[in-house]
Formats: sequence, structure tokens, C-alpha cells
Amino acid sequence: MAHLNRRRSENTPGDFYVDSTCIDCDTCRWMAPEVFHRAAEQSAVYHQPETPTQRRAAMQALLACPTASIGTQSKPQDIKNAQDSFPILVAENVFHCGYHAESSYAATSYVILRPEGNILVDSPRFAPPLVKRLEELGGVKYMYLTHRDDVADHEKFRAHFQCDRLLHRDDITADTSTVEIQLEGTDPISFAPDLLIIPVPGHTKGHTVLLYNHKFLFTGDHLAWSVRKNQLIAFREHCWYSWTELIKSMHLIATYSFEWVLPGHGRRYHADLSTMCAEMQRCLDWLEAVK
Repeated sequence: MAHLNRRRSENTPGDFYVDSTCIDCDTCRWMAPEVFHRAAEQSAVYHQPETPTQRRAAMQALLACPTASIGTQSKPQDIKNAQDSFPILVAENVFHCGYHAESSYAATSYVILRPEGNILVDSPRFAPPLVKRLEELGGVKYMYLTHRDDVADHEKFRAHFQCDRLLHRDDITADTSTVEIQLEGTDPISFAPDLLIIPVPGHTKGHTVLLYNHKFLFTGDHLAWSVRKNQLIAFREHCWYSWTELIKSMHLIATYSFEWVLPGHGRRYHADLSTMCAEMQRCLDWLEAVK
């Protein structure tokens, strides 16, 4: 819960504010860019919402904030509507779960709604409003975990939905030792006709990405769009296993076709196939330059 007495001086006057507990995770800034921006290495409100659309986005960011650092001076009357808006449509049958978890440094989680069973991609907070909505949408059959860092409340989701969790064996830790499906090796795994799991060692040894329907690439901490660099990047300063292996893995990813990059950290990116191919080449050129 945000505290008014901790309201940052960088906030513009008005109802919404960010307090000093902000961890600069960027979530609110990409969810509601017309309201939040970065100031002095934390988020702040630079423009109070003026339209219903802006207010809705600001309320969604408030609920998604992993540290509850966003607040309102007045008691919000639309909090229930904002809760019911999750998960938020990305495209087709892919949704953003919201309710980011501080334990995974605000990693983004997604849910894929499929007739064969819904798939949760990485773990959000086990928030009752989200859990209720997931129940209404058919529950969770699988929880796919890209790597060891973004597992958050995976055990609570497993206990509630009895979903099978997937994680590569090389990223298993004490916290994930009971994962039901432990992936192995470096070859791509065809988990279903529309689901391809691709091992991409680099950020961690057992990192994988998920290609859904030849269109959506869920990239964890492997690949994301950088606003500052205006291109697709990997996280050089947060590469825990091997930058050399990461570059090799990125060359592998570039051989696949996809239209969406949906990361755990960083910004998502959408483009047609030819543009995405060109952006991946720019990314490879950048990687080679900084290695």
C-alpha cells in the first residue's frame, strides 16, 4: 500500500502519485506511458489522467505495481473494474496477467488461452482477483517457467490449479525442485503442435524461450525491446551464465519467424515478419559489437 507521506516530490499535483518505495522496475511506465515517467531513478506521475482510458491504464498500473508504490489521494471507486480487467489482452488469445511480483523484480507474466488447456508463462503474484479471473477463463493447465529468476508464486499456483510446471533442469534450484516437467538438453522441444520450447543458454544456463503458434515469442530475460537504444537487446549487465553462449543462442533465435517479442523484463515489441527479421539482425550486430 502506497503512503501519502512518502509521496515523491517529482509527482505532478493531483490524485495519483508514486511513493519513495518505487524500485524503478518500469512496469507503470510501459503500462500507462501517458501518466508515468522516470524521474531521478524512480517512477513518478508527470501527467494526471484526464480521460477514462488514461485513468483505467493508471489503475491497472497501480494494481500491477510489485511494491504497491502507486497510490491515490482519494478512495478509488473503480478499483473493482480495474481488477476485473485483468488479464489484459495483448493480441489474439495472449494476455498480460498484471500483478507483478517483487520477488521476481516485477517480471511480466502472460497467459495463453487454449482449448487444450491454458498456459501461464512465468509467475505473477498469487493475487485473489487474478486467481478468480483465471478460474473464470478455464484455470491453468501448465505453468511454463522461462528460467530460475521469474518463478515468484509458482508453488501457490501449482497448489491451487494443480497445473504442471515446466522448467529446464539446468535452472532447477531448491525452490523449484518439485517442478513436474523438468526439461533437458539443448535441442528444441515440440511440446505441442503450436508450442515450441527453445533452449537459449546465456542469461542463465537453463534459460528457454517459448514460441507459440509461430507468432508469439515469450523471451523471459533473453530478449527485449530497449526504449533507450531503440532496438532489441539482451541484458549484458544481467547475464549470469555466459555472454558468449547468449550470443550463440541469439543467432539461433534469429533463424525462427515470429511477430511478437514478449519479455519478462524490458518492453514488448511487435512487427511484421520482415521488420522483425531486420530488427533481429540489428540486435545480432549490436551483440557482436559489445562482446
